[in-house]
Amino acid sequence: MTESSMNPARRLRNIIGGSAGNLVEWFDWFAYAAFTVYFAPVFFPRGDSTAQLLSTAAIFAVGFFMRPVGAWVMGVYSDRKGRKAGLTLSVTLMCTGSLIIGLTPGYAAIGVAAPALLLFARLLQGLSVGGEYGSSATYLSEMATAKHRGFWSSFQYVTLISGQLLALLLLILLQSTLDETDLKAWGWRIPFFVGAALAVVVFWLRRRLDETSAFIASDAGEAPKSSALLLILKHPREALLVLGLTAGGTLAFYAYTTYLQKFLVNTTGFSKDTATQISAAALFVFMLLQPAVGALSDRIGRKPVMIAFGVSGVLLTVPIMTALATADSPFIAFLLAMASLVIVSGYTAINAVVKAELFPAHIRALGVALPYAIANAVFGGTAEYVALWFKSNGIESAFFWYVTGMIGVSLLVYLFMRDTKHRSLIVHDD
Repeated sequence: MTESSMNPARRLRNIIGGSAGNLVEWFDWFAYAAFTVYFAPVFFPRGDSTAQLLSTAAIFAVGFFMRPVGAWVMGVYSDRKGRKAGLTLSVTLMCTGSLIIGLTPGYAAIGVAAPALLLFARLLQGLSVGGEYGSSATYLSEMATAKHRGFWSSFQYVTLISGQLLALLLLILLQSTLDETDLKAWGWRIPFFVGAALAVVVFWLRRRLDETSAFIASDAGEAPKSSALLLILKHPREALLVLGLTAGGTLAFYAYTTYLQKFLVNTTGFSKDTATQISAAALFVFMLLQPAVGALSDRIGRKPVMIAFGVSGVLLTVPIMTALATADSPFIAFLLAMASLVIVSGYTAINAVVKAELFPAHIRALGVALPYAIANAVFGGTAEYVALWFKSNGIESAFFWYVTGMIGVSLLVYLFMRDTKHRSLIVHDD
């Protein structure tokens, strides 16, 4: 069955199954960060609280930098074995990692094996998150027909943001129903069991997915086998394009989302509760924007939407962040946060489909995943560290200019690349 002949209900089931893993992946990924303060003493009992947090943060960073490895391994796997196989393996790894964290006894019970198991679990999750992006971006882009490809592929970020929101809401719920003693003793394990249960549901959904006709046609042909060497030798321009168009977008995304909450507390001066509420409200609206921007790209092209992000980001990042630093009411802070998220939607809603449309099917998952993961680790993964480094040296505004400069670099890429909507390499019976 081709995508064009698929009935709407079946297509929707495939889209939900293909994108739902992002919710689980990012719920688990952010649950680790959100609940670190509660479980750090369980795995690293020696030293003060700062040392404990640094130890868990180091393991978080190791997981983050496993993402390019996951993108490489899982990208090749998805190109060779199928999008459905890649998606199923990805969510299995995340489920396993979550269960290990949730079930592992503390240092007091099993000694050094406790932090070792925590590290192993994060390595699995890093592999999983690294592989999920390429597999899901490729699957959603190939499953959609050409007319609505931007709209359907935008659901990757809808579910990604949903995972962040769900982790945030669960944190708020547990903080309001459990006292700190219970959270530190056993309550911190709850999100990891929730994540594992969600992963089982997604695994079931993904086992029932249809394979894309683009992969089936490629697999039946004489195309060379996907590999990193093939990507470098045969598609270096496209790989560099993915690096360039990702750098500014991923930095802006992490600056406007994960770092925003800390910025509202440390710089603007809001309480943690107020900052959390502002961030959650802004993320919710941001999530709703993604399909609208994706649909817009189906009408006017991908390139104008990305250029709009680039120009707006270059012109408005410094004014918005400067104003946000001195915002004197939660509502004003929310409006400013939303302004930044509206801007970055020009990247988040369509970046996956743009990358997928650059590559032929036999190397698409790897081509999407690996350059993205490298740029994401270098620029997205370091965003918070760079921001805090500038702040600690008394030049916080330099971070605003850093974000602006990197968006400017990506803008140059947008200006000179082809519009992938009109020259897409995703070929099937639309």
